[in-house]
Amino acid sequence: MEFTSNISPNLYNFLLVALFSLIIGLAQRRLHPPNEEFKVFGTDRTFTFIGILGFVLFIIQPVSMLPFIGGGFVLTVMFGIYYFYKMQVLKSVGITTIVIAIITYSLGPLIITQPKWLFLLVVVTVLILTELKESFNIISQKFDKDEFLTLGKFLVIACVILPILPDQPMVSYISLTPYKLWLAVVVISSISYLSYLLQKFVFKESGVIVSGILGGLYSSTATTIIMSRKSKDKCERCNHYAAAIIFATAMMYLRIYIIMVIFNPDIASMMFPYFAILTVASIAAGLFVLYQRKETAMQSDVDLSTDRNPLEFKVAFLFMLLYVAFSFATYYSIQNFGVKGLNVLSYIVGVTDIDPFLINLFQGKYAVANQVIALASLQAIISNNVIKAIYASVLSNRTIRILVIKGFSVIIAVNIILVIILSLI
Repeated sequence: MEFTSNISPNLYNFLLVALFSLIIGLAQRRLHPPNEEFKVFGTDRTFTFIGILGFVLFIIQPVSMLPFIGGGFVLTVMFGIYYFYKMQVLKSVGITTIVIAIITYSLGPLIITQPKWLFLLVVVTVLILTELKESFNIISQKFDKDEFLTLGKFLVIACVILPILPDQPMVSYISLTPYKLWLAVVVISSISYLSYLLQKFVFKESGVIVSGILGGLYSSTATTIIMSRKSKDKCERCNHYAAAIIFATAMMYLRIYIIMVIFNPDIASMMFPYFAILTVASIAAGLFVLYQRKETAMQSDVDLSTDRNPLEFKVAFLFMLLYVAFSFATYYSIQNFGVKGLNVLSYIVGVTDIDPFLINLFQGKYAVANQVIALASLQAIISNNVIKAIYASVLSNRTIRILVIKGFSVIIAVNIILVIILSLI
Protein backbone atom coordinates (compact mmCIF):
# COMPACT_ATOMS: atom_id res chain seq x y z
CA MET A 1 0.00 0.00 0.00
CA GLU A 2 2.85 2.37 0.85
CA PHE A 3 4.60 1.43 -2.39
CA THR A 4 1.65 2.43 -4.56
CA SER A 5 1.10 5.66 -2.62
CA ASN A 6 4.69 6.71 -3.32
CA ILE A 7 4.40 6.33 -7.08
CA SER A 8 4.42 9.70 -8.83
CA PRO A 9 1.16 10.75 -10.55
CA ASN A 10 3.25 11.49 -13.65
CA LEU A 11 3.87 7.76 -14.02
CA TYR A 12 0.13 7.02 -14.11
CA ASN A 13 -0.43 9.87 -16.53
CA PHE A 14 2.41 8.74 -18.78
CA LEU A 15 1.14 5.15 -18.92
CA LEU A 16 -2.40 6.29 -19.72
CA VAL A 17 -1.23 8.65 -22.47
CA ALA A 18 1.00 5.98 -24.02
CA LEU A 19 -1.70 3.31 -23.79
CA PHE A 20 -4.52 5.34 -25.31
CA SER A 21 -2.26 6.90 -27.95
CA LEU A 22 -1.40 3.34 -28.99
CA ILE A 23 -5.07 2.40 -29.11
CA ILE A 24 -5.83 5.39 -31.31
CA GLY A 25 -2.95 4.39 -33.57
CA LEU A 26 -4.23 0.81 -33.79
CA ALA A 27 -7.60 2.13 -34.87
CA GLN A 28 -5.88 4.08 -37.65
CA ARG A 29 -3.96 0.96 -38.75
CA ARG A 30 -7.22 -0.98 -39.00
CA LEU A 31 -8.72 1.71 -41.21
CA HIS A 32 -5.57 2.01 -43.34
CA PRO A 33 -3.97 -1.45 -43.75
CA PRO A 34 -0.39 -1.66 -45.13
CA ASN A 35 -1.52 -3.07 -48.50
CA GLU A 36 -3.81 -0.13 -49.12
CA GLU A 37 -2.88 2.11 -52.06
CA PHE A 38 -3.18 5.22 -49.90
CA LYS A 39 -0.85 5.21 -46.87
CA VAL A 40 -1.10 7.57 -43.93
CA PHE A 41 1.96 9.14 -42.30
CA GLY A 42 1.89 6.54 -39.51
CA THR A 43 -0.34 4.41 -37.35
CA ASP A 44 0.16 2.63 -34.01
CA ARG A 45 3.79 3.46 -33.18
CA THR A 46 3.66 6.91 -34.75
CA PHE A 47 0.56 7.93 -32.78
CA THR A 48 2.09 6.52 -29.59
CA PHE A 49 5.23 8.60 -30.09
CA ILE A 50 3.12 11.69 -30.85
CA GLY A 51 1.22 11.24 -27.56
CA ILE A 52 4.44 10.66 -25.59
CA LEU A 53 6.07 13.68 -27.25
CA GLY A 54 3.21 15.94 -26.21
CA PHE A 55 3.36 14.62 -22.65
CA VAL A 56 7.14 15.06 -22.31
CA LEU A 57 7.28 18.53 -23.83
CA PHE A 58 4.44 19.72 -21.59
CA ILE A 59 5.88 18.52 -18.26
CA ILE A 60 9.28 20.09 -19.10
CA GLN A 61 7.78 23.55 -18.77
CA PRO A 62 4.05 23.36 -17.84
CA VAL A 63 3.77 27.08 -17.03
CA SER A 64 5.01 28.80 -20.18
CA MET A 65 4.41 25.69 -22.33
CA LEU A 66 7.12 26.87 -24.72
CA PRO A 67 8.52 23.37 -25.44
CA PHE A 68 5.01 22.04 -26.02
CA ILE A 69 4.12 24.95 -28.32
CA GLY A 70 7.39 24.53 -30.21
CA GLY A 71 6.81 20.82 -30.67
CA GLY A 72 3.30 21.50 -31.86
CA PHE A 73 4.63 24.00 -34.41
CA VAL A 74 7.12 21.46 -35.78
CA LEU A 75 4.39 18.80 -36.05
CA THR A 76 2.10 21.28 -37.78
CA VAL A 77 4.75 22.03 -40.41
CA MET A 78 5.29 18.32 -41.00
CA PHE A 79 1.55 17.72 -41.27
CA GLY A 80 1.32 20.63 -43.71
CA ILE A 81 3.98 19.07 -45.94
CA TYR A 82 2.21 15.71 -45.77
CA TYR A 83 -1.15 17.28 -46.60
CA PHE A 84 0.31 19.18 -49.57
CA TYR A 85 1.71 15.90 -50.92
CA LYS A 86 -1.61 14.20 -50.29
CA MET A 87 -3.51 16.80 -52.29
CA GLN A 88 -1.03 17.14 -55.15
CA VAL A 89 -0.08 13.49 -55.68
CA LEU A 90 -2.87 11.41 -54.19
CA LYS A 91 -5.66 13.88 -55.05
CA SER A 92 -7.20 13.48 -51.58
CA VAL A 93 -8.30 16.33 -49.33
CA GLY A 94 -9.33 14.54 -46.15
CA ILE A 95 -7.69 15.81 -42.93
CA THR A 96 -9.27 13.44 -40.38
CA THR A 97 -6.01 11.59 -39.64
CA ILE A 98 -4.12 14.85 -39.14
CA VAL A 99 -6.76 16.17 -36.73
CA ILE A 100 -6.65 12.90 -34.76
CA ALA A 101 -2.85 13.18 -34.57
CA ILE A 102 -3.12 16.73 -33.17
CA ILE A 103 -5.65 15.53 -30.57
CA THR A 104 -3.26 12.72 -29.64
CA TYR A 105 -0.45 15.26 -29.20
CA SER A 106 -2.73 17.18 -26.78
CA LEU A 107 -3.51 14.18 -24.56
CA GLY A 108 -0.56 14.92 -22.25
CA PRO A 109 -1.67 18.42 -21.18
CA LEU A 110 -5.27 17.21 -21.09
CA ILE A 111 -4.66 14.39 -18.58
CA ILE A 112 -2.45 16.61 -16.36
CA THR A 113 -4.65 19.69 -16.20
CA GLN A 114 -8.15 18.23 -16.49
CA PRO A 115 -10.16 15.49 -14.69
CA LYS A 116 -9.52 11.92 -15.79
CA TRP A 117 -13.12 11.49 -16.94
CA LEU A 118 -12.68 14.31 -19.47
CA PHE A 119 -9.48 12.71 -20.78
CA LEU A 120 -11.25 9.36 -21.21
CA LEU A 121 -14.29 11.05 -22.79
CA VAL A 122 -12.09 12.66 -25.44
CA VAL A 123 -10.32 9.37 -26.22
CA VAL A 124 -13.56 7.38 -26.37
CA THR A 125 -15.17 9.99 -28.62
CA VAL A 126 -12.22 9.87 -31.02
CA LEU A 127 -12.34 6.07 -31.15
CA ILE A 128 -16.11 5.93 -31.68
CA LEU A 129 -16.14 8.58 -34.40
CA THR A 130 -13.22 6.86 -36.11
CA GLU A 131 -14.96 3.48 -36.17
CA LEU A 132 -18.31 4.93 -37.31
CA LYS A 133 -16.97 6.34 -40.56
CA GLU A 134 -18.83 3.86 -42.78
CA SER A 135 -21.97 4.10 -40.66
CA PHE A 136 -22.00 7.88 -41.07
CA ASN A 137 -21.68 7.47 -44.82
CA ILE A 138 -24.72 5.19 -44.85
CA ILE A 139 -26.75 7.46 -42.56
CA SER A 140 -25.91 10.57 -44.59
CA GLN A 141 -27.44 8.96 -47.67
CA LYS A 142 -30.81 8.88 -45.89
CA PHE A 143 -30.82 12.59 -45.09
CA ASP A 144 -32.23 15.28 -47.29
CA LYS A 145 -32.48 19.02 -46.77
CA ASP A 146 -35.83 18.71 -44.98
CA GLU A 147 -34.24 16.63 -42.22
CA PHE A 148 -31.82 19.41 -41.31
CA LEU A 149 -34.64 21.96 -41.42
CA THR A 150 -36.63 19.78 -39.04
CA LEU A 151 -33.63 19.42 -36.73
CA GLY A 152 -33.12 23.18 -36.85
CA LYS A 153 -36.75 23.75 -35.86
CA PHE A 154 -36.40 21.40 -32.93
CA LEU A 155 -33.22 23.14 -31.72
CA VAL A 156 -34.93 26.52 -31.99
CA ILE A 157 -37.95 25.30 -30.05
CA ALA A 158 -36.00 23.50 -27.31
CA CYS A 159 -32.67 25.33 -27.02
CA VAL A 160 -33.27 28.91 -28.15
CA ILE A 161 -36.81 29.93 -27.27
CA LEU A 162 -37.33 27.98 -24.03
CA PRO A 163 -34.32 29.31 -22.02
CA ILE A 164 -35.13 32.97 -22.68
CA LEU A 165 -38.79 32.84 -21.64
CA PRO A 166 -39.73 34.25 -18.23
CA ASP A 167 -41.21 31.98 -15.57
CA GLN A 168 -43.58 34.60 -14.20
CA PRO A 169 -47.40 34.18 -14.23
CA MET A 170 -49.16 35.98 -17.06
CA VAL A 171 -52.21 36.48 -14.84
CA SER A 172 -52.27 36.56 -11.06
CA TYR A 173 -54.92 33.89 -10.47
CA ILE A 174 -53.54 31.16 -12.79
CA SER A 175 -50.06 29.62 -12.58
CA LEU A 176 -49.64 30.03 -16.32
CA THR A 177 -46.19 31.28 -17.29
CA PRO A 178 -44.58 31.63 -20.73
CA TYR A 179 -41.87 29.17 -19.66
CA LYS A 180 -44.34 26.48 -18.56
CA LEU A 181 -46.40 27.01 -21.69
CA TRP A 182 -43.41 26.59 -23.99
CA LEU A 183 -42.02 23.72 -21.91
CA ALA A 184 -45.22 21.84 -22.71
CA VAL A 185 -44.62 22.53 -26.40
CA VAL A 186 -41.02 21.28 -26.09
CA VAL A 187 -42.06 18.01 -24.39
CA ILE A 188 -44.76 17.24 -26.97
CA SER A 189 -42.43 18.22 -29.81
CA SER A 190 -39.69 15.97 -28.42
CA ILE A 191 -42.00 12.96 -28.31
CA SER A 192 -43.27 13.75 -31.81
CA TYR A 193 -39.74 14.20 -33.14
CA LEU A 194 -38.65 10.89 -31.61
CA SER A 195 -41.56 9.14 -33.31
CA TYR A 196 -40.65 10.85 -36.58
CA LEU A 197 -36.99 9.77 -36.39
CA LEU A 198 -37.90 6.17 -35.58
CA GLN A 199 -40.32 6.04 -38.47
CA LYS A 200 -37.90 7.73 -40.86
CA PHE A 201 -34.61 5.98 -40.11
CA VAL A 202 -35.14 2.90 -37.92
CA PHE A 203 -38.45 1.47 -39.14
CA LYS A 204 -38.53 2.99 -42.63
CA GLU A 205 -39.65 -0.28 -44.23
CA SER A 206 -42.10 -1.07 -41.45
CA GLY A 207 -45.53 -2.54 -42.00
CA VAL A 208 -48.96 -1.42 -40.90
CA ILE A 209 -48.62 -2.54 -37.28
CA VAL A 210 -45.31 -0.79 -36.59
CA SER A 211 -46.57 2.34 -38.36
CA GLY A 212 -49.58 2.36 -36.05
CA ILE A 213 -47.41 1.95 -32.96
CA LEU A 214 -45.06 4.78 -33.93
CA GLY A 215 -47.96 6.94 -35.00
CA GLY A 216 -49.57 6.47 -31.60
CA LEU A 217 -46.44 7.82 -29.98
CA TYR A 218 -47.08 11.02 -31.95
CA SER A 219 -50.91 11.19 -31.94
CA SER A 220 -53.30 8.29 -31.61
CA THR A 221 -56.18 10.37 -32.98
CA ALA A 222 -54.28 11.40 -36.11
CA THR A 223 -53.08 7.82 -36.58
CA THR A 224 -56.64 6.51 -36.27
CA ILE A 225 -57.86 8.90 -38.96
CA ILE A 226 -54.95 8.14 -41.32
CA MET A 227 -55.19 4.38 -40.89
CA SER A 228 -58.94 4.40 -41.34
CA ARG A 229 -58.72 6.35 -44.58
CA LYS A 230 -55.88 4.27 -46.00
CA SER A 231 -57.68 1.02 -45.19
CA LYS A 232 -60.55 1.76 -47.57
CA ASP A 233 -58.90 0.01 -50.52
CA LYS A 234 -56.96 -2.61 -48.56
CA CYS A 235 -59.68 -4.80 -47.13
CA GLU A 236 -57.59 -7.96 -47.64
CA ARG A 237 -55.70 -6.98 -44.44
CA CYS A 238 -58.45 -5.30 -42.47
CA ASN A 239 -57.41 -6.88 -39.18
CA HIS A 240 -53.92 -5.38 -39.54
CA TYR A 241 -55.29 -1.86 -39.90
CA ALA A 242 -57.76 -2.34 -37.07
CA ALA A 243 -55.01 -3.72 -34.81
CA ALA A 244 -52.72 -0.81 -35.74
CA ILE A 245 -55.41 1.62 -34.61
CA ILE A 246 -55.75 -0.19 -31.28
CA PHE A 247 -51.98 -0.36 -30.78
CA ALA A 248 -51.80 3.40 -31.43
CA THR A 249 -54.11 3.86 -28.45
CA ALA A 250 -51.85 1.64 -26.34
CA MET A 251 -48.97 3.98 -27.20
CA MET A 252 -51.19 6.92 -26.23
CA TYR A 253 -51.26 5.61 -22.66
CA LEU A 254 -47.47 5.35 -22.68
CA ARG A 255 -47.14 8.89 -24.05
CA ILE A 256 -49.51 10.33 -21.47
CA TYR A 257 -47.73 8.56 -18.64
CA ILE A 258 -44.38 9.95 -19.80
CA ILE A 259 -45.92 13.43 -19.78
CA MET A 260 -47.28 12.74 -16.29
CA VAL A 261 -43.85 11.69 -15.02
CA ILE A 262 -42.29 14.88 -16.41
CA PHE A 263 -44.85 17.36 -15.11
CA ASN A 264 -46.27 15.74 -11.96
CA PRO A 265 -44.30 12.79 -10.53
CA ASP A 266 -46.68 12.48 -7.55
CA ILE A 267 -49.68 11.79 -9.77
CA ALA A 268 -47.54 9.53 -11.97
CA SER A 269 -46.62 7.43 -8.95
CA MET A 270 -50.25 7.14 -7.93
CA MET A 271 -51.46 6.33 -11.46
CA PHE A 272 -48.80 3.79 -12.43
CA PRO A 273 -50.94 0.67 -11.80
CA TYR A 274 -53.91 2.22 -13.63
CA PHE A 275 -51.91 3.08 -16.74
CA ALA A 276 -50.14 -0.27 -16.63
CA ILE A 277 -53.52 -2.03 -16.68
CA LEU A 278 -54.82 0.21 -19.48
CA THR A 279 -51.68 -0.33 -21.58
CA VAL A 280 -51.80 -4.11 -21.14
CA ALA A 281 -55.53 -4.14 -21.88
CA SER A 282 -54.98 -2.11 -25.07
CA ILE A 283 -52.19 -4.41 -26.24
CA ALA A 284 -54.34 -7.45 -25.50
CA ALA A 285 -57.24 -5.93 -27.44
CA GLY A 286 -54.93 -5.18 -30.36
CA LEU A 287 -53.62 -8.76 -30.40
CA PHE A 288 -57.18 -10.07 -30.22
CA VAL A 289 -58.13 -8.01 -33.25
CA LEU A 290 -54.94 -8.91 -35.12
CA TYR A 291 -55.51 -12.66 -34.83
CA GLN A 292 -59.23 -12.62 -35.54
CA ARG A 293 -58.53 -14.40 -38.80
CA LYS A 294 -55.55 -15.47 -40.88
CA GLU A 295 -54.63 -13.10 -43.66
CA THR A 296 -51.80 -12.43 -46.07
CA ALA A 297 -48.52 -11.07 -44.75
CA MET A 298 -48.15 -7.38 -44.18
CA GLN A 299 -46.43 -5.15 -46.66
CA SER A 300 -44.61 -1.93 -45.94
CA ASP A 301 -47.11 0.32 -47.69
CA VAL A 302 -47.99 2.69 -44.88
CA ASP A 303 -45.76 5.68 -44.24
CA LEU A 304 -47.23 7.96 -41.62
CA SER A 305 -44.23 10.28 -41.78
CA THR A 306 -45.40 11.60 -45.11
CA ASP A 307 -48.70 12.69 -43.63
CA ARG A 308 -47.40 15.24 -41.18
CA ASN A 309 -44.44 17.33 -40.21
CA PRO A 310 -43.85 16.80 -36.48
CA LEU A 311 -42.41 20.26 -35.85
CA GLU A 312 -44.55 22.69 -37.81
CA PHE A 313 -44.78 26.02 -36.01
CA LYS A 314 -48.49 26.30 -36.79
CA VAL A 315 -48.98 23.05 -34.88
CA ALA A 316 -47.06 24.49 -31.92
CA PHE A 317 -49.14 27.67 -32.14
CA LEU A 318 -52.38 25.68 -32.12
CA PHE A 319 -51.14 23.67 -29.15
CA MET A 320 -50.41 26.90 -27.24
CA LEU A 321 -53.87 28.27 -28.01
CA LEU A 322 -55.49 25.09 -26.72
CA TYR A 323 -53.26 25.08 -23.66
CA VAL A 324 -54.16 28.66 -22.75
CA ALA A 325 -57.86 28.05 -23.47
CA PHE A 326 -57.91 24.93 -21.28
CA SER A 327 -56.06 26.77 -18.52
CA PHE A 328 -58.79 29.38 -18.26
CA ALA A 329 -61.57 26.84 -18.83
CA THR A 330 -60.21 24.61 -16.06
CA TYR A 331 -59.81 27.49 -13.64
CA TYR A 332 -63.32 28.87 -14.16
CA SER A 333 -64.89 25.40 -14.10
CA ILE A 334 -63.32 24.66 -10.73
CA GLN A 335 -64.06 28.11 -9.34
CA ASN A 336 -67.73 28.14 -10.37
CA PHE A 337 -68.71 24.47 -10.31
CA GLY A 338 -66.02 22.72 -8.29
CA VAL A 339 -65.06 19.13 -8.95
CA LYS A 340 -68.26 18.48 -10.92
CA GLY A 341 -67.32 21.25 -13.34
CA LEU A 342 -63.87 19.73 -13.88
CA ASN A 343 -65.42 16.29 -14.50
CA VAL A 344 -67.79 17.67 -17.13
CA LEU A 345 -64.97 19.61 -18.78
CA SER A 346 -62.77 16.48 -18.91
CA TYR A 347 -65.41 14.66 -20.96
CA ILE A 348 -65.87 17.63 -23.29
CA VAL A 349 -62.18 18.08 -24.12
CA GLY A 350 -61.98 14.48 -25.30
CA VAL A 351 -63.31 15.57 -28.68
CA THR A 352 -60.14 17.65 -29.20
CA ASP A 353 -56.44 17.09 -28.61
CA ILE A 354 -56.28 16.03 -24.95
CA ASP A 355 -52.55 16.61 -24.50
CA PRO A 356 -52.86 20.38 -23.81
CA PHE A 357 -55.62 19.73 -21.29
CA LEU A 358 -53.72 16.96 -19.50
CA ILE A 359 -50.42 18.87 -19.35
CA ASN A 360 -52.31 21.88 -18.03
CA LEU A 361 -53.81 19.68 -15.30
CA PHE A 362 -50.43 18.19 -14.38
CA GLN A 363 -48.63 21.54 -14.42
CA GLY A 364 -51.31 23.79 -12.96
CA LYS A 365 -51.68 24.45 -9.26
CA TYR A 366 -55.42 24.12 -8.94
CA ALA A 367 -57.24 23.87 -5.62
CA VAL A 368 -58.11 20.21 -6.09
CA ALA A 369 -56.57 16.96 -4.87
CA ASN A 370 -54.31 14.84 -7.03
CA GLN A 371 -56.97 12.14 -7.06
CA VAL A 372 -59.41 14.55 -8.72
CA ILE A 373 -56.84 15.44 -11.38
CA ALA A 374 -56.12 11.76 -11.99
CA LEU A 375 -59.83 11.04 -12.30
CA ALA A 376 -60.29 13.89 -14.77
CA SER A 377 -57.40 12.53 -16.84
CA LEU A 378 -58.97 9.09 -17.14
CA GLN A 379 -62.32 10.64 -18.02
CA ALA A 380 -60.78 12.74 -20.79
CA ILE A 381 -59.13 9.60 -22.16
CA ILE A 382 -62.47 7.77 -22.20
CA SER A 383 -64.04 10.57 -24.20
CA ASN A 384 -61.09 10.64 -26.60
CA ASN A 385 -61.28 6.88 -27.15
CA VAL A 386 -64.98 7.13 -27.95
CA ILE A 387 -64.24 9.83 -30.53
CA LYS A 388 -61.49 7.69 -32.09
CA ALA A 389 -63.86 4.74 -32.32
CA ILE A 390 -66.37 6.98 -34.10
CA TYR A 391 -63.70 8.27 -36.51
CA ALA A 392 -62.64 4.74 -37.37
CA SER A 393 -66.23 3.59 -37.84
CA VAL A 394 -67.12 6.47 -40.15
CA LEU A 395 -63.92 6.61 -42.22
CA SER A 396 -63.18 2.90 -42.68
CA ASN A 397 -65.05 -0.02 -44.23
CA ARG A 398 -67.53 -2.31 -42.48
CA THR A 399 -65.00 -5.03 -41.60
CA ILE A 400 -62.63 -2.62 -39.87
CA ARG A 401 -65.58 -0.91 -38.18
CA ILE A 402 -66.58 -4.16 -36.48
CA LEU A 403 -63.02 -5.02 -35.43
CA VAL A 404 -62.29 -1.54 -34.10
CA ILE A 405 -65.53 -1.43 -32.12
CA LYS A 406 -64.60 -4.76 -30.53
CA GLY A 407 -61.15 -3.49 -29.58
CA PHE A 408 -62.27 -0.10 -28.27
CA SER A 409 -65.15 -1.69 -26.35
CA VAL A 410 -62.63 -3.64 -24.28
CA ILE A 411 -60.39 -0.60 -23.72
CA ILE A 412 -63.25 1.75 -22.80
CA ALA A 413 -64.81 -0.84 -20.49
CA VAL A 414 -61.53 -1.27 -18.60
CA ASN A 415 -61.11 2.50 -18.47
CA ILE A 416 -64.60 2.98 -17.01
CA ILE A 417 -63.99 0.30 -14.37
CA LEU A 418 -60.78 2.02 -13.31
CA VAL A 419 -62.57 5.37 -13.11
CA ILE A 420 -65.16 3.82 -10.81
CA ILE A 421 -62.46 2.25 -8.64
CA LEU A 422 -60.51 5.52 -8.41
CA SER A 423 -63.64 7.52 -7.55
CA LEU A 424 -64.47 5.12 -4.70
CA ILE A 425 -61.03 5.34 -3.06
